[in-house]
Amino acid sequence: MTKRSEPSKGKDHPEPTAKWLDEPQQHDYPAAASYLSLIAGPKAVSRAIKALEQADTVSFKAKDILRAAGLPLLPADDPDVAKELGRVRAGKALSPCLIIRGSKKAGTTARIADGYHRVCASYHLSEDTVVSARIAGF
Repeated sequence: MTKRSEPSKGKDHPEPTAKWLDEPQQHDYPAAASYLSLIAGPKAVSRAIKALEQADTVSFKAKDILRAAGLPLLPADDPDVAKELGRVRAGKALSPCLIIRGSKKAGTTARIADGYHRVCASYHLSEDTVVSARIAGF
């Protein structure tokens, strides 16, 4: 089963609608672990990946994810963003993103451990495109 985000409103030629898988693909977890290993030790990474695997899939707007992570929007012609946009236009469902929750107390932003290009592609459809994600703490 897949989830659909709402299409952009008010356009003469609306962009295609992003569809999302219910669960991340298995190869997303090692990719997230690789990124997280740059900012945390092995035990913390292992705990975070386990928490992401067990987390519920939730939805947020693309603009809110980018803002919470403090990341810039990559251009639509970035090769990986373009690849994700091509998947959307082909009607393929995208894998939910894997996000580590930020901490106001620790002064950290959210971290997109896997799926930054999917978030950016979704934003290019509309900043209000709903993105599926799993979120866990460190």
